[in-house]
Amino acid sequence: MKRTTMILTLAAMMVMAAMVFAGEAEEKATEKPKELKNQTHCPVMGGVIDSAAYTDIQGQRVYHCCPMCSKSLKADPDKYFKKAAKDGIVFENIQTTCPVSGEAVDKNVSLNHEGRRLFFCCDKCISSFESDPAGYLSKMDARPTEDASTKAKSESGEMKHGH
Repeated sequence: MKRTTMILTLAAMMVMAAMVFAGEAEEKATEKPKELKNQTHCPVMGGVIDSAAYTDIQGQRVYHCCPMCSKSLKADPDKYFKKAAKDGIVFENIQTTCPVSGEAVDKNVSLNHEGRRLFFCCDKCISSFESDPAGYLSKMDARPTEDASTKAKSESGEMKHGH
């Protein structure tokens, strides 16, 4: 008798756990992704942005309330990008080249990564980026501003590809 009661109790607990798990899974499936909104306030001080005060960093143009905020952003960009992502803020993208291949971007191939909307030349590059985001983000600021495909063409007279 004790064994039957214990088995029934265990079975009831398993059914309840399955129902809770199913409810959580359904809730996650129906959650809408956070709607992203354009930047209106300085990520450093929180004041209204001044369109003349900005920092171009990691393919994004981040506006500030004053020029002094640029130094703080450059010192710890991840801190400000992650907070923006949490708040549903997306910064203005100024990329011209893929962070992986260096080729011209396709505006239809993008990824939102911790407050940054990033564009790529192809889906293959998104996979590569996801394997080492920090590495590719740090390289973005080191790249020259000239479009890589224009540079490659002008150096040799023919088009080169980064893949």
